[in-house]
Amino acid sequence: QSKLLRVLQEGEFERVGGSKTIKVDTRIVAATNRDLEDAVARGQFRADLYFRICVVPIVLPPLRNRKSDIKPLAQLFLDRFNKQNGTNVKFAADAFEQICRCQFPGNVRELENCVNRAAALSDGEVVLGEELACRQGACLSAELFRLQDGSSPIGGLAIGRMITPTVRVPAPPVEPPVAVTPEPVPEPEPLAKDEVQLRTKTAQLSREELVRVMESAGWVQAKAARLLGMTPRQIAYALQKFEIEVRKI
Repeated sequence: QSKLLRVLQEGEFERVGGSKTIKVDTRIVAATNRDLEDAVARGQFRADLYFRICVVPIVLPPLRNRKSDIKPLAQLFLDRFNKQNGTNVKFAADAFEQICRCQFPGNVRELENCVNRAAALSDGEVVLGEELACRQGACLSAELFRLQDGSSPIGGLAIGRMITPTVRVPAPPVEPPVAVTPEPVPEPEPLAKDEVQLRTKTAQLSREELVRVMESAGWVQAKAARLLGMTPRQIAYALQKFEIEVRKI
């Protein structure tokens, strides 16, 4: 863009690989299918270059907004096809009506392609409306225009989005279960003789009886043991078993 801007501003340039400056006096006719004002706002096109080439702008509306031009252009392309191929193909009235109802997002080039395809695939010298691709659901451009909001995979292509294919990942092979031999549970060790006597004595003693004896002994464990014919260790075990808190008097 900067090199073109210099040609427009200074009227001079150098050839590729050359060092001599060449003066020129030209008129520039530029065409684009993009919105340059939007490109300038986005920083994609130089504003100073835009103001130098946009001297006499001519906005050409799309073909779908110029319905009256479709039929004469279609006839022009049909005459050109007949001249190039030595044929005498004609369009029926319903074929022209169908073409005039199309949107043609590809504008004049798409119209020319549509006419050439219909003339080449026609079985006779007259192309009927039902023979057109748009009447048979085989017109991709019609789908692109109808679904350009992105509501389908074709619409997604129309607005430039990529379609991510669904990839099926095979499931990993299932290995057969491995038999696991349970480890033997060790048997509990037999209790010692003193432990057996300790549990036997406390099992024969109730909580109420133990509290009554402890109160009589003034909460002295040794004295309570003598009254019950037990050892102090057995009394301590019984107090812990019944969750009795020793009182201090």
